Amino acid sequence: MKHYDYIVVGSGIAGLNFAINASKKGKVLIVTKKKIIESTTNYAQGGIAAVMDQLDNFNKHINDTLDAGAHHNNKKAVEYMVKHGPEQILKLLSLGVPFANKNNKLLLAKEGGHSERRIAYVGDHTGNAIEKTLIKSVKNNKNIEIWENGFAIDLIIKNKICYGLLVLKEGKIIEIFSGAVVLASGGLGQVFKYTTNPKISTGDGIAMAARAGAKLKDLEFIQFHPTALAVKKMKRFLLSEALRGEGAILINSNGKRFMKKYDKQGELAPRDIVARAIYNEQKKGQVYLDISHKKPDYIKKRFPKIYEELKKRGLDITKERIPISPAAHYTCGGIKVNLKGESSIKNLYAFGETACTGVHGANRLASNSLLEAIVFSSNVPKSNKIKTFPKTNGTFKINKQKKFDLNIEKKIKNIMWQNAGIIRTKKDINNAHKQLLLTKNNLKLTKHNIKQYEIRNILDCAVEILKSSGKRQKSLGCHYVI
Repeated sequence: MKHYDYIVVGSGIAGLNFAINASKKGKVLIVTKKKIIESTTNYAQGGIAAVMDQLDNFNKHINDTLDAGAHHNNKKAVEYMVKHGPEQILKLLSLGVPFANKNNKLLLAKEGGHSERRIAYVGDHTGNAIEKTLIKSVKNNKNIEIWENGFAIDLIIKNKICYGLLVLKEGKIIEIFSGAVVLASGGLGQVFKYTTNPKISTGDGIAMAARAGAKLKDLEFIQFHPTALAVKKMKRFLLSEALRGEGAILINSNGKRFMKKYDKQGELAPRDIVARAIYNEQKKGQVYLDISHKKPDYIKKRFPKIYEELKKRGLDITKERIPISPAAHYTCGGIKVNLKGESSIKNLYAFGETACTGVHGANRLASNSLLEAIVFSSNVPKSNKIKTFPKTNGTFKINKQKKFDLNIEKKIKNIMWQNAGIIRTKKDINNAHKQLLLTKNNLKLTKHNIKQYEIRNILDCAVEILKSSGKRQKSLGCHYVI
């Protein structure tokens, strides 16, 4: 029987930051389903937003966040996040994150929806830099144990109290107990056919919490990033909003700029507006992102990773327009939590994209995600000592007689893209919900296999998204119903 003071599921910024802080209070186990560096954080390009300039102030950042979120936000959570932002940037600097600076002064970028420059960044690979810095700190911490290639299957729950976790590791199911379980496993982009998210983003934490009976909130608000590379037979690749912040423009099939007719902020309008504008322009032909009017040396220095990745694909961002299309990017909702990260189940906490603090409202403001993740995960609860350990019922029943249909995943993704994408209708949402609910009720796993468990989680998340979408009859933020 394994027992820890804290179990953390996920190894992105929220999970790692929580583990570092919690290690001062007890023994911590991090469970991550791949290598520790495999997280959504690792792929974050743009940066982390915080008030770090004299021209900026808390009220401006708060108002920008509320405006982007269609004022559906939890205002107390927004205020808490914004006011604790600067200290977290300083903490990351002290840990060794090499944020861009000139003469020891932070260089700050501007992105869509922001009224001032407030994005601290490391080139176009900020998430990777933060991830590597936090991993180094975690690996040097004697109070933190790391389980790589460990898949969290389900929570151990009794009488609405969380006692631990069932983990699939090296083909065996292991029971782990803890006085506090933290879900920080990222988002659910893999629910959709087209996404900027890595393959690991299968909504594991949200699905586990849903099965355990935890309250979920705002799952209808799926943010679609406006600019992902769109070339046939190529994987969608994120083209950071920072490109538009530094002057990149959007061009339609006629070679004309079009964003000003949709929003006075043009290319720097909030993401939901830009995504719908591109979606509309695509009816007439391909849409492009163009930053080739900037000096090549500047582009290569400011966006080195994007330049290199596109060159690998035979594209040169310094010389040509890049074909783009929106793709599922971020989950604004998730497990409902308070400012301390507490869910509706005792001893169960959630942070980062897995959680819904209410900060993002109906649409996330650019570069607030890393900020939210680190601010709230700095709150460490007391670990409740477990005196009696409940008996578990194992996990999902296995039907060895039946063959598992791996095509279910493709079916889910197509249904969600067509019926719960950028533009939705009530009829499509309801029909998709009925269809996937039937699929869920008939789902039978045939072995303890990570792929099958991931498909179960994708399906559970899809059903929850559709259920939430069906309840919201009118458009709001990135939930757009016609």
